[in-house]
Amino acid sequence: MTPTTPPPWVLRRPHWPLIALHVPLAAQVPVYTILGMDGSPPADPLPSILGALGALGLQLRHSLAAARGERPAGWRWSFAALLLLTYAPIWLLGLNWVTISIFTLASTAMLLRGRPMLTAAAAQVSVFGVLQLISTLRTPDFSVWQVFILELYAVVVPTLFAAALVGGARLVRLLNELEAARTELAATAVGEERIRVSRDLHDLLGQSLSAISLKGDLALRLLAKDTPAAHAEIESLTGVARDALHDVRAITLDQHTVSLRTEIDGAAALLAAAGVGTRFDVADLPPLPALARDALAWAIREGTTNLLRHSQAATCAITLSRHPGKVRLDIVNDGARGPVVHGTGLSGVAERARAASGTSTAEVRDGRFRLSVEVPDAGAPNDRRRSG
Repeated sequence: MTPTTPPPWVLRRPHWPLIALHVPLAAQVPVYTILGMDGSPPADPLPSILGALGALGLQLRHSLAAARGERPAGWRWSFAALLLLTYAPIWLLGLNWVTISIFTLASTAMLLRGRPMLTAAAAQVSVFGVLQLISTLRTPDFSVWQVFILELYAVVVPTLFAAALVGGARLVRLLNELEAARTELAATAVGEERIRVSRDLHDLLGQSLSAISLKGDLALRLLAKDTPAAHAEIESLTGVARDALHDVRAITLDQHTVSLRTEIDGAAALLAAAGVGTRFDVADLPPLPALARDALAWAIREGTTNLLRHSQAATCAITLSRHPGKVRLDIVNDGARGPVVHGTGLSGVAERARAASGTSTAEVRDGRFRLSVEVPDAGAPNDRRRSG
């Protein structure tokens, strides 16, 4: 737990500290009236205690609603009842009872808006000052400074207490909103992780399973006429399966990385085994950022997988070229079977390209399928080499 993290019990029950803030403010009022703190005879304990409990209940209704960012149903009636309970008993319980008006001042700020709130608050603060002046003048000996200090106390202290109640309700509301935001962020992170795992598994296993299927078919054809070659293909097949298992485990831990050079070499070997005439026109691998490099590597893997699974291509061209400010990958084959369907694989290519501040397009034109990915170029142009 970091020093800025609230205790767990506060996150689970944030309204309890707010309730605890109200109780001492309500409890002090009966003490003042019962003891006759203003010099008047002690008041009857029962009305003081019952009145304080009633005011406490009404104020908690307002404060807990404010902590939820709303006003309670029938708040006008409960606010009127709190005002009546605050000022009506003064003639019976003495001027000390006016201390309960801390609640009415706090409720004024919680329930009213704009000019009515300011007017009501100013009126209550004025009442505090007048009642305190009356109480001071009852004292046989008083000085101007005593009057000034007591008047200042009567105005400032109730206002500060009321502000503490309003601030406490606001703090609880912010804490609830923070916890809701944290929960939403956690759910979003879980959803994004599921999408990442699903996308990476699709892109990874698509080519691996295609390679396993291709090598298995080749081994069956060679089994009758070239047993050593068939045995070699089977050994290669088991190696592909083991690599796929390792990659799946790495993906679940978000530790899987792809290499642009490895994907190019793998695509060349896989397409050659499938009997697809492939032409590579590949620039020297540029010093690209990790996101851009991964986007191109995954695009080559997905383009190769799509060719093997969804087309009957006889030829394919893979071009990696450099242009001013960008690197472009084009994968073109002649096995298009209709309009482009943007499934999980192509969506994953587009998403990775966007993450690298690049673009991705897939289209069918003149019987050829073209997958193009462009990412920003971070290096200087290099010489090109050709391989086939």
